[in-house]
Amino acid sequence: MADIEVNSRLTIPESEIVFETSTSSGPGGQNVNKVETRVTLLFDLDTSESLSEPQKQRVRERLATRINKDGVLRVTSQKHRSQSANREAATERFAELLAEALAPRKHRKRTRPTRAARRRRVKNKRHRGQVKNLRKPPKREE
Repeated sequence: MADIEVNSRLTIPESEIVFETSTSSGPGGQNVNKVETRVTLLFDLDTSESLSEPQKQRVRERLATRINKDGVLRVTSQKHRSQSANREAATERFAELLAEALAPRKHRKRTRPTRAARRRRVKNKRHRGQVKNLRKPPKREE
C-alpha cells in the first residue's frame, strides 16, 4: 500500500499509520465469527512529522470526538466482508476526514433582509394574528 494523499499539498506516509483488525458484526454469516474483517486505522497526531503544529491543532479541534486522550485518531470500517476492502474504506475515510478538518472555514458575510422580505414577514404575522382572532368567540355586548 502506498502513502495516503489527503489533498494536493499533503500526503501521509504509510509508516505513520497502524492498522488493527478484529472480528466484526454485520453481514458475513459464519465468516464473521472466524475471520477478523473489521479494520481500525490508528494515526498518532503527536508523533506525526507530516503535519505542522497548527495543522495538528486544527485536526484536534475539529475531530475531537475521534481522538483519544493519547492523541490517537481512530477510523474504523466494518462495512465489507473482506479485510482488504475494509482497510481501503478506512483509508479513504481517514483521508476525507483529514481533508475536511484541514480545509479553511469560509467566513460568513453578514447580510440584511431585503425590504420585500421584511414586508412579507410582517404581512404573514398580521395574517396569523387575524386567523387566531377569528378562532376566539365573539365579544358579547351588554
